[in-house]
Amino acid sequence: MESERLKTVFVIDDEEHIRSAIEQLFELQGFEVTTFSEASQLLEQLSDTWAGVVISDINMPKVDGHQLMEKVKVIDLAIPTILLTGFGDISMAVKAMRNGAYDFIEKPFNNDDLVDTVNRALENRSLVLENRKLKKEIETHCLPGPRILGNSANIVQMRNILNQVMDAPADILIDGETGTGKELVARYLHDHSIRRESNFVALNCGAIPEHIIESELFGAEQGAYTGADKKRIGKFEYANGGTLFLDEIESTPMALQIKLLRVLEERKIVRLGGNEGIELDVRVIAATKVDLLELCEEGLFRKDLYYRLNLVKVDIPPLRERIEDVPLLFLHFARIASARYKKELIPLSQEHKAQLLSYEWPGNVRELRNLAERYILLGESAAFNFKENTHASLMNNGMGLTKRVEFFEKFMIEEALANNEGCIKDTMKELKLARKTLYDKMKKYELERTTYQ
Repeated sequence: MESERLKTVFVIDDEEHIRSAIEQLFELQGFEVTTFSEASQLLEQLSDTWAGVVISDINMPKVDGHQLMEKVKVIDLAIPTILLTGFGDISMAVKAMRNGAYDFIEKPFNNDDLVDTVNRALENRSLVLENRKLKKEIETHCLPGPRILGNSANIVQMRNILNQVMDAPADILIDGETGTGKELVARYLHDHSIRRESNFVALNCGAIPEHIIESELFGAEQGAYTGADKKRIGKFEYANGGTLFLDEIESTPMALQIKLLRVLEERKIVRLGGNEGIELDVRVIAATKVDLLELCEEGLFRKDLYYRLNLVKVDIPPLRERIEDVPLLFLHFARIASARYKKELIPLSQEHKAQLLSYEWPGNVRELRNLAERYILLGESAAFNFKENTHASLMNNGMGLTKRVEFFEKFMIEEALANNEGCIKDTMKELKLARKTLYDKMKKYELERTTYQ
């Protein structure tokens, strides 16, 4: 899928036979080609995440190739633009290159040369986008605030989704079992977004009595109900400009769901007992541990509210589905507990390391964190008194020798990186590995030193 996306070409020329010839040339080479006769049509489809190349004629009515290139650069300076002309000369070529053209090719062009130029431009574009992605990930890791630790495929995928929607004005639905860290994910989204300077407000919908939850959310004017002796600011209003996190959204009373839907659609609230609408600029993150669609079928949750909340859905994998992250998470929690209780962090025995990996963690990350704290407070023997899951340990569950070796190799490298806070030199010394060997293995297992700093 990625390779198809990276072989995208937009072609613009005012002559139809030229567009058709270039389109046929690149389609035969396996490219995805879109042709345009108007510059405005092409520009509408470009963005700073677009992964293709623009091939443009220079001599066109209305907007010529040089002018088009300037408009492309406004969208993203790094989108490669290749200019074609049948009236080219040295001065025009120099001007095009100085203005940022990727290349300048005269008509009639050699097909192989044009394809080679486009392939090089695509590689360049791919590198630019990958570097931007890595830079953003590094910046996110370095920013203050919560971090989502783990290198398993499903947690990396989840982080990618979060980073894509970080600053989007879309509401989000988080789905995860008890103890997976739904509030952590919500705080991660808020603290690393453009809303970080405003309030993050959390409300557990299952913990608030039904008769007061409406005033908790929307606020109330003085005298709105018995006991309302002064104006009350609700959670929506207090979170204005920031983020409102609604945990256990499935517990919301049906009567309130109608009002909640209206607020989400209109971005406006009215306090209880009031008449004046209050405009909202707030991101709503809802979380659930149950199948909301199933509740909809049972008539216990409104479908229209479900679909409104489900614009972007983030699924948090349970710990048993990201078991390779357990050692890293355990060490992270143990370090925090060691600092909090001012007690030494003693390395785990091999027996208990294996036990961490063979347990299914029904309480998820919360259970693992509690274990790490007990380990620091009470010691190894007292903490590790839980029974391994009887469904068969991970290491005996169809994992061959090669996979076992890779699993423990990755585990040992992660542990060493964590012990040395991401310092490559100290990690090399602990593992007795050459620098190149360590980097090769980190690349193989997709490990980043910044994760352990």
